[in-house]
Amino acid sequence: MSDLLVQLESAFGGHSPLSYIHSPEEERILRALTALSAKLGAAAPLCWSCLGGLGNYADTQEPVAALRKVIQEDLRGFIVFLDLAPFMQAPEVVRALREAYLDGQDKADRHIILLCAELNLPEALKKEIELVEVMPPAEDEIGVLVQKLNQEAKQDLIKEEAVREITLALKGLTENEVWHILRRATASGKTSQEELLDEIFAEKKSVVKKSGFLEFSPPRWSIDELGGLDNLKDWLRRREKIFSREALAAGVPIPKGLLMMGVSGCGKSLAVKTISSLWNIPLFRLDMNLVFSGMYGSPEEAFHRALKTIEAVAPAVLWIDEIENALGLDESGRNLASHIFSSFLTWMQEKPPLIFIAATANKIQALPAEIIRKGRFDEVFFCDLPTAIEREEIFRIHLQRNRADLEEFDFKMLQVMTEGWNGAEIEQAVISARTDAFYEERPFTQRDLNRVIGKIVPLSDTMEQQIKSIRSWAFSRATPASKFGKAASKRL
Repeated sequence: MSDLLVQLESAFGGHSPLSYIHSPEEERILRALTALSAKLGAAAPLCWSCLGGLGNYADTQEPVAALRKVIQEDLRGFIVFLDLAPFMQAPEVVRALREAYLDGQDKADRHIILLCAELNLPEALKKEIELVEVMPPAEDEIGVLVQKLNQEAKQDLIKEEAVREITLALKGLTENEVWHILRRATASGKTSQEELLDEIFAEKKSVVKKSGFLEFSPPRWSIDELGGLDNLKDWLRRREKIFSREALAAGVPIPKGLLMMGVSGCGKSLAVKTISSLWNIPLFRLDMNLVFSGMYGSPEEAFHRALKTIEAVAPAVLWIDEIENALGLDESGRNLASHIFSSFLTWMQEKPPLIFIAATANKIQALPAEIIRKGRFDEVFFCDLPTAIEREEIFRIHLQRNRADLEEFDFKMLQVMTEGWNGAEIEQAVISARTDAFYEERPFTQRDLNRVIGKIVPLSDTMEQQIKSIRSWAFSRATPASKFGKAASKRL
């Protein structure tokens, strides 16, 4: 028996006369209701729509007329009203639903079901309507679709060794979305595990884009392109295999998330982006500015929808950039958004296990103690200014990316010239130097880089006191992201 059938059977076991199923998957739910009717020995569900009316009953396109027909004819079994939500603002519809509820209280075999893709519960009926939130297809249901695809093709288009990984990646999508991805991929011949995962990520990007305040970040940054931060990179590599369905089934604690704080421009955001490529799961950035903008309703409502959307596309990484600006404290020590903050803490404790939270902060002292205590995040990392060795590594990465001949550069000199620089400043210096050389139509050389470096004033000079303050806070409260972190914190 499918998880959906079990959920519906449990929901209707209390014989509530009026239920509201909130889901966009009309076909899947009607199929499950038909199977449940057969199991109970009842007739197939009777459906109403504003176009066809109630079954074969004439003149029932209006919802009030259809509900009256249910009462007058004493209809039994599952009676499903499709997309009734837009009509539920009318007082006569609310009244008719209440009368149907009262009439059906002593009729255990009558279930009036409102099946809607949008949630619209009138205040007057909230105590009477039983709300049923249907989850997307479970792994076994997705596995059936994969088997069906292979059977139709009369060959294993999706290989057995790839089925488990593909099934896990498809979780969170609707049945139709899953089927469209599989059909589209096989029609184009893209049936390898890597190609299918690309198709799935593209579909999840589309799902999230519809929300407006979530942004999909493609998995294009390799962890080898992240200079320095060796402790952090080792931590991520050790958890690559743990963040999986196999580890979850084996009872291994799944990583919850990490918080990275430190000096601006030291690679926190880039480190978050590498998680997606390393763990092979999609990364979504939550734009808190849009949540608070009011464009998508109240901030509390928008934030709740964002978290529900992430749950729907799990497994995934949720990236919250500069978390202190949204969930931190103001100058008087009060929460900037206390309602959102409390709901976020609750969600962190109860979220599905295969959602990993990656948060970054520049001013971690502005975060309440509740969010940085052990148990909320697995680890709090401090990203300091890169050491000489790390600066050389960062230079090599950016010079290679800009097609420079590494043999033409003196890295010992570059280490000395960029003392106190962060990674972003090094990257910009390389880009500026190459731009100048390209403009003058000549090869990119050390001389170009030296000239640019001489013009840049690093952040460590302009914000010396702020950096000292950040280091002072992090010294005994956070884990160094770099294996040189403790020594580095004594500089300046």
